[in-house]
Amino acid sequence: MLLNAFLPLLVSNHPTIRQADSPTGSVPLRGLGAENGHVDPAHEDEQDFGTSLDDPLAMPAYKSPVLDKDTTPQLQLSNHISSKGVGIGYAAAVSIQILSIGILILFSKASPSVSKSTLPLRVILLFVGLCWAAGSIPTAYWLRRRPGPPLPAATAKSGRFMTWVSYVGFAWRSLWRTFQVAVQLRQAVIFLLAWFLLSDAIATVSGTAILFAKTELNMPTPAVAGVSVVATLSGIAGAFSWPIISRRFGLRSNQTILCCIMLFEIIPLYGLLGFIPVIRRWGVGGLQQSWEIFPLAFVHGFVMGGLSSFCRSFFGVLIPPGSEAAFYALYAVTDKGSSVIGPAIVGRILDSTGEIRSAFWFLAVLILLPAPMVWYVDAEKGREDAVKMAERMRKHGDGEVSTRERAEENEEEEGLMAWGDR
Repeated sequence: MLLNAFLPLLVSNHPTIRQADSPTGSVPLRGLGAENGHVDPAHEDEQDFGTSLDDPLAMPAYKSPVLDKDTTPQLQLSNHISSKGVGIGYAAAVSIQILSIGILILFSKASPSVSKSTLPLRVILLFVGLCWAAGSIPTAYWLRRRPGPPLPAATAKSGRFMTWVSYVGFAWRSLWRTFQVAVQLRQAVIFLLAWFLLSDAIATVSGTAILFAKTELNMPTPAVAGVSVVATLSGIAGAFSWPIISRRFGLRSNQTILCCIMLFEIIPLYGLLGFIPVIRRWGVGGLQQSWEIFPLAFVHGFVMGGLSSFCRSFFGVLIPPGSEAAFYALYAVTDKGSSVIGPAIVGRILDSTGEIRSAFWFLAVLILLPAPMVWYVDAEKGREDAVKMAERMRKHGDGEVSTRERAEENEEEEGLMAWGDR
């Protein structure tokens, strides 16, 4: 959630966007330092959105960018940054996967008896943890902290338990307030519903594929690991290819997402070919041979590279400026909250039919369900509504919430982000 929340900030503070919005064509970056990426430490706390810590209610007077017929410069830049980030992430993931497979091979060569124990897997877990810790150092060292007052609970008088209770309570109150704001943004609500279904389809297809490979195709663990490597490598290709495809054919972001969905539909449809008697007699096609899963793994990864980058950047356009962290928390809850539904239904189908291939019927329908919603979302209208909502929030809402209560909420929200970055 915190990772995604930086995306709209990076876009809004990008030199090309800031110069386009500025009447003089040259203005300092807000929230991420000055034009050259540096800022006077003595005035660091005043840099975020041009506000001071003494005025938690102050928000910038955002103006709606010039919108063309198809997309906005902000959305194009967001897609570019998001795709590059996803591609780099996939590259790091596949590197760790290959090294982990190498560790397994070394153990099997050195001591076959040890390789059958849990020691190799525990060593891999240790290795992954060390990589995670090492990779966090650049983030902690270079990523700028978003300034803001500390949470009221983070004081010397509060015990650890009460501080923890306060943080958990704040998190749920903040999520509820964000939900109350989100339901007023029609385009954001439609996209969140689509993302709920789409993320469920992604999680279900991934889990079903692994189960199918192990039970129906009887693939050994190294082969299943190879499938994962293929999917991750193709994810790199997808992350860098989909922006090019989108520009080449003049696709809007939601149209690109729809193309990914249509390509994703190939996976369950190909599995359903196994029900056709002629193909079953051939013994090839419809996922009857273990090698057939590798091309589908490539399709899966290629699609995921596009969906991961375009969905989060598309949602970023629908967020009221200044509420990125809160809305991406809702985005994350929508993502993870749906991931249990599809696998539960697949488990029920497996129990009823005794054949996991029957679940491909359900997957084919589940993947297509969010397509009409994605098509309906209007990025231009959503961005305009988000900017208007930000203005309303800047003016302390519509009178339903007192100035003092709004100040306390904004102070807590900014403080949590600052505390989390520390």
